Amino acid sequence: MRRLFKELTETLKRGEGAVLVTIIASSGSTPRGAGSRMLVKADGTSLGTVGGGAVEYQAQCTAREVLAKKESRVKGFTLTRSQVADIGMVCGGNVVVYFQYISPGDRETAAFCDQVFEALSRDEDSWLILDITEETAWSMGLYCAGSGLLGTLAKTQEAGDEKLAEALAPHLSVGAAQAEVLGRRYYCEPLVQAGTVYIFGGGHVAQELVPALAHVGFRCVVFDDREEFANRQIFPQAAETIVGDLEHIGDRVSIRPQDYVCVMTRGHQFDYYVQRQAMEMKPYYIGIMGSRNKIRVVTEKLLADGFSREEIERCHMPIGTAIGAETPAEIAVSIAGELIYERAKREGRSKVLKK
Repeated sequence: MRRLFKELTETLKRGEGAVLVTIIASSGSTPRGAGSRMLVKADGTSLGTVGGGAVEYQAQCTAREVLAKKESRVKGFTLTRSQVADIGMVCGGNVVVYFQYISPGDRETAAFCDQVFEALSRDEDSWLILDITEETAWSMGLYCAGSGLLGTLAKTQEAGDEKLAEALAPHLSVGAAQAEVLGRRYYCEPLVQAGTVYIFGGGHVAQELVPALAHVGFRCVVFDDREEFANRQIFPQAAETIVGDLEHIGDRVSIRPQDYVCVMTRGHQFDYYVQRQAMEMKPYYIGIMGSRNKIRVVTEKLLADGFSREEIERCHMPIGTAIGAETPAEIAVSIAGELIYERAKREGRSKVLKK
């Protein structure tokens, strides 16, 4: 998302037009759901994806028509059985796509992209909101939990920002949705769902894990009691690195119900200290790296500390999906896969399969 909006900003600064292609509704077996986005530029190149295969090809063709006519539009696509077979699906589906024409030199949209960049850098719930009442005349807004409604949408509402934000609030959820509010129709899509991955231990697995998680949109914080294993040189993709006492992590971090905790310190005793403290803070996810024998020993200690077996079994021990991983890079992939699954489950994505 960050890369796409950055490219849009640069395109506008060059004085070129573009089309922002967004799936605003989907049903059946489609390759991508609502919220999938692609930028198509005047030179025919594109960035992002709305699913590949037949849908993407048809969307690119339509985007070129929109660029030529300089007029936004909504268009539905139906995937036939032969089309979905080409992209590995087993049955058809439908998608509704909004083709948002952005004229060259659109300063308001360029300024809006800056607001999106800022929102993407914060660990705060935020949503993109698009007024789709009229196909050819759109306005876009950004709703942030801490600062309210921003963007061109906020400037164009006769009802006033506060009234519109209040009316939209019940429709801002973990999934993309359309809503009729104050006589107009809006498409609302989560931009950021707050939640940080706290990685305790900056060793070999963490050094492979942080780039993988950052690449798929997780905000990572690395915590170690050794400065040489918690610094920006080793973890340039981390939002923050912390050198602190592993026996008193609460002195440096406040772990919330929407956060994720990965425990992979340099020793079993430190892993136990961190797990015990993390369980008291009750994050959404706790994963512990280690052998089954180590897990058995730690479980006995936690039971002695007063934790129930049910509480302990909610922790992912050992961390990661069972893919036969051995090397640090392979283990990092298995952990990233598990976190992607847990995030999708938390966000209520309908296509998440059972483990």
